[in-house]
Amino acid sequence: MGKSTNIAIVILAAGESSRMQQPKQLLPWGETSLLGHAIETAKTSSAHEIFVVLGANSEMILRQSDLTQINVILNVNWKNGMGSSISCAVKEIIQNKKHFDGLLFMLCDQPFIDTVYLNTMISTFSDECNDIVATAYENGNGVPVLYDQRFIPDLEKLDGIVGAKEILLKNTQSTTNLKPKGKEIDLDTYEDYLYYLKQSKKSV
Repeated sequence: MGKSTNIAIVILAAGESSRMQQPKQLLPWGETSLLGHAIETAKTSSAHEIFVVLGANSEMILRQSDLTQINVILNVNWKNGMGSSISCAVKEIIQNKKHFDGLLFMLCDQPFIDTVYLNTMISTFSDECNDIVATAYENGNGVPVLYDQRFIPDLEKLDGIVGAKEILLKNTQSTTNLKPKGKEIDLDTYEDYLYYLKQSKKSV
């Protein structure tokens, strides 16, 4: 018998996109932006609730984004890195007395992560005994990653640029790895963005 799957998705979008020299979250993608695309993907998944963590350029992003039916969390310590955004989101969820069986963290700059992939993570979490479902990279596991609610105290304590890597490293025996098959590509530079934007239009 599988686990209950009341899952929340947390989209981490607080970074300042220093290598882009403009807010990465607002770069056009399809008929929306990179952030808008991530939100649409999350909304059409089987997750029960969506949270977005903003930080740098938050006022501009709020003005230019459709965030209806989305829980927006502002991380004032966004300069401290991804760990601080994860912690900020978890604290907000605890403070609002929301209960989820698991938290799925994703980024807004991985536009090839689709609803099918997110739903596969959620169904794998439900069907398997392991408490973490992570995306497999050549150098280890990473995002998107789904944590069982038992990791909430550890996630709440995070800070710094490495995010939740330490939790993943300490719990390899409790982790199911999913092969993303190219969907894990992230857009770190403007050149990356232009190249993969062109590729995405070819595949339509």
